[in-house]
Amino acid sequence: MCLGVPGKVMSIDGLVATVDFFGVRRTVRLDIVDEPVKPGDYVMNHVGFAICRIPQSEVEETLALYQRLLAAASSEDLLAADVRSEIVATGNDKT
Repeated sequence: MCLGVPGKVMSIDGLVATVDFFGVRRTVRLDIVDEPVKPGDYVMNHVGFAICRIPQSEVEETLALYQRLLAAASSEDLLAADVRSEIVATGNDKT
């Protein structure tokens, strides 16, 4: 299963962005993102690559969905485990 995780772009240096994923900061590549991003934008990340910019009109709903998923998940919830592992696997820790 392919899983993306939304995050807020904090800074950009060339084709690398520092992105905040629910309080965890990671570096993310911008090589394949579908449109240009700037600090403050939200992107969907998959294994260290921003794959799309989340439209501003969808950010709140997207984040709320992921927050509900992570808050309600038990330790045996496989989807929540995938989200957590995606956050952990994304680049170098910048916290």
